[in-house]
Amino acid sequence: MHINITTNETGNNKGSSSQLVAYLEKENRMAEAQDKHYKPQYWFNHKRDDIHPYEVRSGIDNNVAKLSKDDAKFFLLNISPSEKELLYLKEKFGMDGAKNYLKAYVNEVMDAYAKNFKRDRVDANRDLVYYAKLENNRYYTYKDLEVRKGKASRGDIKPGEQMHVQVIVSRKDASNTIKLSPLNNSKGTNAEHSKIVGQFDRVAFKQSAEQIFDRMFSYEREVKESFEYANAMKNGSYEQKVEVREKQRVQDSGNLFQQSHSKGIIDVLLDGAAKNYGPPTVDDGRRRKKKKRPGQDYDRGQQLSR
Repeated sequence: MHINITTNETGNNKGSSSQLVAYLEKENRMAEAQDKHYKPQYWFNHKRDDIHPYEVRSGIDNNVAKLSKDDAKFFLLNISPSEKELLYLKEKFGMDGAKNYLKAYVNEVMDAYAKNFKRDRVDANRDLVYYAKLENNRYYTYKDLEVRKGKASRGDIKPGEQMHVQVIVSRKDASNTIKLSPLNNSKGTNAEHSKIVGQFDRVAFKQSAEQIFDRMFSYEREVKESFEYANAMKNGSYEQKVEVREKQRVQDSGNLFQQSHSKGIIDVLLDGAAKNYGPPTVDDGRRRKKKKRPGQDYDRGQQLSR
């Protein structure tokens, strides 16, 4: 599960959200150009799943009380399941079911988002102003290596499972009185400062989002695909890297144990032997002759008398 928090995909977030909302309508525009009877993919949140673009712009742009022109007005969350996670959802619920359950998951993630601020009167997604848009595809941009090498064109659909959700969330809470910034670096060391801007631990938030997915869908996550593992390998100390590697080793050992009981221990050992030693060699007719010990006749298999 990849979750990224940014200011805006199309520019800064200190003005109107209209440019970003229009950008996130690109799939609807492309589909409508090809099919006049196409039903648009609406926006959603914890209240509704049929929200129109103009409602998104109005909801975000009118929730800016006491914010200066240089203050951030909103933030963008990109919630992107891995290809493995998406295939799991589609196999479990089907295509349409996967979309509906992914929307339900996003609302739970926004619930965790609200709680992560540790602010009075901000306890759940109902205390936020946010609008989410499910996108089925990703598209090549000029930044992609395939475009620079001429293997793809800007705007082409990327291959593979690419379904994800973009969320525009207001800087102010639903009461339009409390400032909330997920990019705030306060860790609570300054209590008075934290009361004003809130404490948002991005690592804890991403871990909780991953745990919500696993719990909601009974997903058995490998250590190597966890945020903890990726974060430790990229940013962790030597001890943290050793710890997550050990967790992976223990999990692999447990998987081997389960496999041995379901498949049969002899089969597992034989599989291991095949991996270690490879396929049997073929006799090419060039066997080496054994050296004779003094006094031994191998043709008759008898000892010669001295």
